Amino acid sequence: MAKLNTLLAVAAGATVWAAHHVAGSSSPGGNDLQNLKQQLSSCASVYYPGSTGFENATTRWSVLDEPKVNVVVSPCTENDVAEAVKYANKQGLPFLVYNGVHGALVSLGKMTHGVGIAMNQLSSVQVAEDGKTATMGGGTMSKVVTDKLWAAGKQTVTGTCECVSLLGPALGGGHGWLQGHHGLVADQFVSMNVVLANGTLTTIDSNSDLFWAMKGAGHNFGIVTSLTSKIYDIEHTDWAIETIIFSGDKVEAVYQAANDYLVKNGTQPADVSNWSYWMNNPDADPHNPVIVFYIIQEGVQAVDPVYTEPFHNLGPISVTPQSGTYKDLANWTGIALESPPCQKVGMANPRFPIYLESYNITAQKKAWDLYAPAVRGSSPFNNSIFMFEGYPVEGVHDVAASSSAFAFRSENLLAAPLINYIPAGDLAEEAAQLGNQLRDTLWAATGRKDFRAYINYAYGNETFEQIYGAEKWRQDRLHFLKKKYDPENKFGFYAPIV
Repeated sequence: MAKLNTLLAVAAGATVWAAHHVAGSSSPGGNDLQNLKQQLSSCASVYYPGSTGFENATTRWSVLDEPKVNVVVSPCTENDVAEAVKYANKQGLPFLVYNGVHGALVSLGKMTHGVGIAMNQLSSVQVAEDGKTATMGGGTMSKVVTDKLWAAGKQTVTGTCECVSLLGPALGGGHGWLQGHHGLVADQFVSMNVVLANGTLTTIDSNSDLFWAMKGAGHNFGIVTSLTSKIYDIEHTDWAIETIIFSGDKVEAVYQAANDYLVKNGTQPADVSNWSYWMNNPDADPHNPVIVFYIIQEGVQAVDPVYTEPFHNLGPISVTPQSGTYKDLANWTGIALESPPCQKVGMANPRFPIYLESYNITAQKKAWDLYAPAVRGSSPFNNSIFMFEGYPVEGVHDVAASSSAFAFRSENLLAAPLINYIPAGDLAEEAAQLGNQLRDTLWAATGRKDFRAYINYAYGNETFEQIYGAEKWRQDRLHFLKKKYDPENKFGFYAPIV
């Protein structure tokens, strides 16, 4: 507590230290901060509560159980990250990385004070001369990676949402539109510079035992300051989508068709994705939520009727075809920078993910009957979305399960209710109850002893096995590496390995 009081006193008494300079301070701990500044590059920034920089760095897309910090360091070199960690360790303070709109685990709320490290200045994309790899700064956003590579005639697997960083999803595996060809985002890793819990900046690749852990459990082991990733020539500039909207009474027929014509027991073509949202859309139905179903295809200007006609035959409310390029996908599916899910407007956004092999039609109907009345009309949860993500999986399945800490390569579908609300009263408990009930409804139909959850969507009540896998060898390896590289659990706020 003495360390916290010292830091609070410094924060209260100091002039905002930002951009290229810091004002002197005679407050307790001021000398320590001056020493930190001397170790940082001239373009590094440090922000205190009350400054615009602090607010911008710490405002989150989900306000449920927000982490709290007393000072934010914004590094602009990789060594700055190491110095920030060393400073926090010297002061006996916890630290936490901020890197795009990512993660809403309630475990983050255990961060009640300390040092925030905002990675936004570490944004860069450099394509290698041979055109086979690119090196990206640790704070680079997925959209920046896509745009920079596209301009160079290249592409790689990134997260689908434009407001997440490249590394945020990647350290938990990372799903993306191109995974049917190339595997997960983490499967693209070639090497990385990473700051360890003790503040050491080191370079690792497949020769390091830590490399395995960074591919699926990386949030628990270090701060990636730069990443070298595989990249690929753009094979197809054309992409197409059909957005097909259905009323809720079609839920069984829609997901039976999805199983029959798209999922196909994990044999979905590498160039086709199916996504769907359960959500309120007053233009489609002013009184009830609807099913917004997307069929996306690569290399065409119109989605092949072999995939779309079975859905047309079900009597949808509307059908909207569009064509463009890979860069249009986020906008089409409502996850572009300007889309509602990317805005920081004081909403809570807990998710409750579960992996599935196929849609269980009975369970989909039960889940709909639970979800629809809970979110319709004037419900405080009426901006919620139940997400069903059906990426092509061939590239993910082709990578050996033992090659990374990501544990769930055999799965074909990712489902997750996102319960959106403005915090008030008992809504957090009600939202958690609804989200868990929806997940449990789908889980019960799998016949499995346990459900399997995507770490990047996790709520925070999932068990170690549900996030990192039930195999004993996998658990033992993670615990061994955690003890080796982070024995004091410095990286312990995001789906912690304990």
